[in-house]
Amino acid sequence: MSAPDGSPVGAERTIGQLFASATTEMSALVHDEIALAKAQLKQDVKRGATSGGAFSMAGLLLVFSLPMLNFALAYGIRTWSGWNLAVCFLLSFAANVLVAGLLALIGVAFAKKAKKGRGPQKVAASMKQSAGVLQNAKPHPRTELPGDRSPQAIEAVARSSS
Repeated sequence: MSAPDGSPVGAERTIGQLFASATTEMSALVHDEIALAKAQLKQDVKRGATSGGAFSMAGLLLVFSLPMLNFALAYGIRTWSGWNLAVCFLLSFAANVLVAGLLALIGVAFAKKAKKGRGPQKVAASMKQSAGVLQNAKPHPRTELPGDRSPQAIEAVARSSS
């Protein structure tokens, strides 16, 4: 088994290897959290689309079925009960409004679920927490640097390489 940077597990790793490993893992964490935010946003959009579809179906049912259903239901009620034709038409309209109201309630239920979905906000909070942990992390203080690794030598190499 080996570490993410390819070195054997249990072997002493240099600070550069540790930093490279931490950078790689942080990058992977950020990519995973972005993917999670996209998946949760997609789910919220799907719920919103379902809600919109239910509202649309309620409206379409009310608009397109009223004439045919009203006539059929009104004449059916009149045949069955012998009541006045106007009362039969009112009862048939009430039945259509009831069905449309049920579909609207389904739309409201899905709209509330879509509104409650706070997926991207949860991921953003998690990313802020991860960044806060990394900002508060401090390296262990070194007691002594070898002669060739003094701050002046490191600064001279940094200036010559830039």
